[in-house]
Amino acid sequence: MHRINTAVRKRILFLAFCLISAPWFLLCRVAWLQSSAGGDYVRRAYEQQTRDRLIAPRRGDITDRNGTVLAGTQTAAAISVIHAQVENSEKTAKALSDILALDYDEVLKKVEKRVALVRIKDKVTAEEAEQIRALNLKGVMIDEDIKRVYPYSSTAAQVIGFVGKDNQGIIGLEARYDSVLKGSKGKIVTFTKAAGQEIPNLPQTRQAPVDGTRLVTTLDINIQRYAEQLIKNTVDIKQAKSGAIIVMDPKNGEIYAMANYPNFDLNRPYTINSEELAAVWDTLDEKTRNDALNRMWRNFTINDTYEPGSTFKVVTSAAGLEAGVVKPTDTFSCNAGRNVADRHIKCWRAPRSHGTETFVEGVQNSCNPVFMDVAARLGSERFYDFMIKYGFREKTGVDLPGEAVGIMHAKDKTGPLELAVMSFGQGFQITPLQLISAVSATVNGGTRITPHFAKALADSKGEITSTFEYPQGERVISKETSDTMRQILESVVAVGTGSKTYIPGMRIGGKTATSQKLPRGSGKYIASFCAFAPAEDPKAIALVLINEPQGVYYGGQVAGPVMKELMGNILPYLGIKPQYGETETKEAPVPAPNCVGMKTGEAKNTVQKAELTAETVGEGEKVKAQLPAAGENVNKGGKVILYTD
Repeated sequence: MHRINTAVRKRILFLAFCLISAPWFLLCRVAWLQSSAGGDYVRRAYEQQTRDRLIAPRRGDITDRNGTVLAGTQTAAAISVIHAQVENSEKTAKALSDILALDYDEVLKKVEKRVALVRIKDKVTAEEAEQIRALNLKGVMIDEDIKRVYPYSSTAAQVIGFVGKDNQGIIGLEARYDSVLKGSKGKIVTFTKAAGQEIPNLPQTRQAPVDGTRLVTTLDINIQRYAEQLIKNTVDIKQAKSGAIIVMDPKNGEIYAMANYPNFDLNRPYTINSEELAAVWDTLDEKTRNDALNRMWRNFTINDTYEPGSTFKVVTSAAGLEAGVVKPTDTFSCNAGRNVADRHIKCWRAPRSHGTETFVEGVQNSCNPVFMDVAARLGSERFYDFMIKYGFREKTGVDLPGEAVGIMHAKDKTGPLELAVMSFGQGFQITPLQLISAVSATVNGGTRITPHFAKALADSKGEITSTFEYPQGERVISKETSDTMRQILESVVAVGTGSKTYIPGMRIGGKTATSQKLPRGSGKYIASFCAFAPAEDPKAIALVLINEPQGVYYGGQVAGPVMKELMGNILPYLGIKPQYGETETKEAPVPAPNCVGMKTGEAKNTVQKAELTAETVGEGEKVKAQLPAAGENVNKGGKVILYTD
């Protein structure tokens, strides 16, 4: 009896405890839900009761320095499906696949996919979107989208770059300034039932996207397009592998043009530009395709290195003058070559020699022994230190992704033989942009510059909101040495190996190069020319490179006429007026006659009758091409190059 009473008492006490504790437990539970877990449950409820559809922002335009749009944005539509709201999957899939030119089975899979929202297609045209809207298909959402467009198609393709399906920059300026250009997404919120059906009579809420910022570049569309036309014509005429032109302000590093050929269509960046590859494209595996596309997208001027050849003699000359180991009046003897470390290194003119010549004449003649002697006077350590000061062991800092850096010997492994061949631009590799940047530092008063494309940011109306700042580079040579180098390089164009770039009234300085490609003896060359103007106060510098020209391959003969035509057109455009000397003609230019298809003798006579000078390249019977092209203006007495090879 006592035990029964005890058990009853325990039960009574337990029930009493529960009755007393229950309110407190419930209060604690409510408090926990409202504080710690409340936000999570609210979020879950919101996600269950709503559907979000993202709105792409308008990507910022990319323009040239004068406001011409190089990369813009068009309004488009995005088609999505909410499975829970679809009434007839087959009918919906059939309609969408027909209008959007998509595979029916693939569309049906997406329509039947049991997810909150599935995207059917982006970048849909306004006409397609209107056709779909007219069908009033349940569960089909038509939202705002944008499409990146490039009005000039292939112009500056490797520089501007393009975007992927998600509007993210892939290469070029599109990739480098993606964070500035892309903006941020908005969204449309729709309230739904638990099963996913839209709740009628409840309004949608719209959070507007934030558009991207406009990027104003240093490019000039007119100079860029002219450079591209010129390099394309030259590559085609010379049956070369490729070519490139860079035009820049040597004082501040602003790049007016960077032309690569072959290029590609930015509006169709995944369409290969090779007819041979295009014919077998469907048979290639994914890796081979990707490799081919990456090669097509490469920007030779910054992504690849090469041996610069004689254009590098500008650096050797400046270093020798700056260090005081040579003076303009010093004399040298060519003898068609030099013996260095038990090796005989020829002058390019061998077996003929340049004989006795001053340093200035040696630069005019591009005489290898002169530069070997100057480098020997400098010594390996000082020569190497100048290369570092000029920046050949580091990137230029150009605002494009994927920039390569020079490949040089280690200082302790630069012996007399390495030093000798480096003096005239062999035995190491640099990028074309490193070369033109080094020459800029040589002629702009002696300071390094940062080559760049970004000039300013602007709002949608084109009003500048901020400008880009670039630091002043370190001094490489003195102003006095720079002044001397400009005078010497002007004489190279006036009377030396760069004479084919001479334009009456225009004071142009520069240096040619014929770079032998590796392996030695391959018979493959890069013909190049780096020039600047006006010589007394440079406002433009340009580098022309022709990769593997067929037939005549010397820099002066192949790249020289190209540089002449380039400078002859862009200098007046930049407001640089001719200044005629006593012996120079001031007569108006005349149009070049059309000689293509003529026999060589007849073509020469035609050119001479136009009061111009004819120069033939090759030994063919007929003219296959010419520079300048028919109808383009040439100063009286100027040259028309007739290609017959």
